[in-house]
Amino acid sequence: MSSMTQDEAQALIEEVLEVYPEATREERAKHLAAVGADQQPSKCVTSNRKSVPGVMTQRGCAYAGSKGVVWGPIKDMVHISHGPVGCGQLSRAGRRNYYTGHTGVDTFGTINFTSDFQERDIVFGGDPKLEKIIDEVEMLFPLNKGITVQSECPVGLIGDDIDSVGRQATERLGKPVIPVRCEGFRGVSQSLGHHIANDTIRDHVLENRDGDGHQAGPYDVAIVGDYNIGGDCWASRILLEEMGLNVVAQWSGDGTLAEMENTPKVQLNLLHCYRSMNYICEHMEKTHGIPWMEFNFFGPMRIAQSLREIAARFDETIQANAEAVIAKYQPMMDAVIAKYRPRLEGKKVMLYVGGLRSRHVIGAYEDLGMEVLGTGYEFAHDDDYDRTYPELKEGTLVYDDANAFELERFIERVQPDLVAAGIKEKYVFQKMGLPFRQMHSWDYSGPYHGYDGFAIFARDMDMTLNNPVWDRMTPPWKATGEPASKAA
Repeated sequence: MSSMTQDEAQALIEEVLEVYPEATREERAKHLAAVGADQQPSKCVTSNRKSVPGVMTQRGCAYAGSKGVVWGPIKDMVHISHGPVGCGQLSRAGRRNYYTGHTGVDTFGTINFTSDFQERDIVFGGDPKLEKIIDEVEMLFPLNKGITVQSECPVGLIGDDIDSVGRQATERLGKPVIPVRCEGFRGVSQSLGHHIANDTIRDHVLENRDGDGHQAGPYDVAIVGDYNIGGDCWASRILLEEMGLNVVAQWSGDGTLAEMENTPKVQLNLLHCYRSMNYICEHMEKTHGIPWMEFNFFGPMRIAQSLREIAARFDETIQANAEAVIAKYQPMMDAVIAKYRPRLEGKKVMLYVGGLRSRHVIGAYEDLGMEVLGTGYEFAHDDDYDRTYPELKEGTLVYDDANAFELERFIERVQPDLVAAGIKEKYVFQKMGLPFRQMHSWDYSGPYHGYDGFAIFARDMDMTLNNPVWDRMTPPWKATGEPASKAA
C-alpha cells in the first residue's frame, strides 16, 4: 500500500475503534493519531496512562525497567532479583548486553541471582533471607564492586524493609548495597522503573567520588543510555574516539560502577536512550553543571548529523576530526547503499518498539529507500512523541500502547512489506506471512549502531525481506474468501 493521507489514516483509526465498547473506544481514541501538517504532537497522542484492562498490552513492568534495562547491564555488580525465581530468570541475558570480562569472577550480568521467594517468605517476610543471600554473594563472588536489590511485586505487597537491609549490609561489607524499590506493579509501564533506577543512581552512586581531586580532560565525555545490545556501544565509541573525544564512561552496557561514579566529571553527557536515562542527565546538568545532548547513530544520514552536532560542542580540532571521520566512512556507506538500496527501495515498514527505536531507526530505513507508514511506543511519554513527529510524513499512523488487536488490524489494512517490533509480536506476524525483525535485541544480530552497524542493519533487512520462505506463506489480505478484518 502507498502512503496514506491524513484523512485516510484517520478513517482507518475510526474503523479499528468501531469494535470496542463506547467507553473503551473513547479511551483508546486518545492514543491513536494520524500525522497532520500543523499538529502539536503531545496534543494529538495521550501517553503514559494505564492500559485498558483485559487487552493484551505489550508493556513491561517497573522491575523490567530497572533490572532489565538500567541496572542489569552494569557488569561488575551483582543484581539480586528479590522475589520469585521467574522474574529474575526471564530478565537474565535476554537483551544481549555484551560485555568484556570473566563471568562469575569480575562480571556477573548473565547470572541469575534470586532470593527465590516461597510461601514461607510471604508469610514471615524475606528480610532475613535477603541478609543471608547478600553475605553468601560476598563470600562466593568477592570481586564484585557492589550489589543491588531489585524488588519484585511480593516485596512491596508484604512490606519488606530492603532499605534497612541495604544500609546495614553496606556498613558490614564496605561496598554499596543499593535497594531499588522497583516492584512490578508500580506505575503504568516499565518507564517508572527507569525513573526509580535513575533516582537510586543519583542517591547512591554519583556522589561517591566528589572531592577526590580527579580533574576531567577537555574532551572527556560519557555515553549514557546505551545498553550495548549486540555490541552497539562499542560501534558508537569507535567513532567518538576517532574524532578525538575521550569516552571515560559508558553505561549501562559494558559499564562499571567506577565509570558511573566518574560521570559527574565529564564535559558532556551523550544520551542515546532518552526515555530511560534523561532523568539522570537532567540531574547532572542541574547539580554538576554537565550539559547533555541526545544523539542518533542509526544510519549514515543521522550519524553524520549527530557527529557534527557533538563536535559543535567542542573546538575546531574536534570539528575537523568529525568531518574526517564522516569522509572516511562515506565510501563504505555508499557501497552498502549501492548494494542494498535497489533490493529495498520503496518497501514499506511498520514500527512498534520501546524506548527510542520507534523514531531513531526511521532515518536508517530512509537511507535504504524504505518508507515508514506507522510507528509507536510501548511506554513513551509526551516528550517522546514531540521528538518523533518531526521524523514523520503526513498520513503516518501513530499508536501509543497499542494492543494486539489494533496492531493486527492496522497491518492488515496498511499491508506493509516489513514489521519491526518486539518479541511479543514476532511470531504473530511471522505466522501471518509477514517479514519481521525483532528490534528490541536485533533478532540475535547486531550491532546496528554506527557505520559498522549500518552495514549489518542493511544486510539484515535485505535478508529478512527477500527470504524466499515468504513466498510459501500467504498474508490474510491475499487469502481467498472473506477478509480477516470483516470476519472479526
